[in-house]
Amino acid sequence: MAITTKKSTYTLDVESVRALEALSQCWNVPKSEVLRRAIELAIREESPGKETTLSALDRLQASLRDRKVDVTRWAQELKDDRRTADRHIPSKSQ
Repeated sequence: MAITTKKSTYTLDVESVRALEALSQCWNVPKSEVLRRAIELAIREESPGKETTLSALDRLQASLRDRKVDVTRWAQELKDDRRTADRHIPSKSQ
């Protein structure tokens, strides 16, 4: 099956060109393939319906409420556990 392609010219800053060349060498693919992958990734990351960070936080908070998790007590227990662990780890100067 033939893939239709179109040749294009773009202007990039020096850092972007170096990054493009480095990825091309690292992945052992042509620079055009690096660009295709970057475009595909950008499309997937920006696609409509993708959960936003804020909506993820809302879901987490709702889940904690539903399970009746006492977040304040949980945070204090974590602090206490860390303090206890710190006391048992020898310092680098010892």
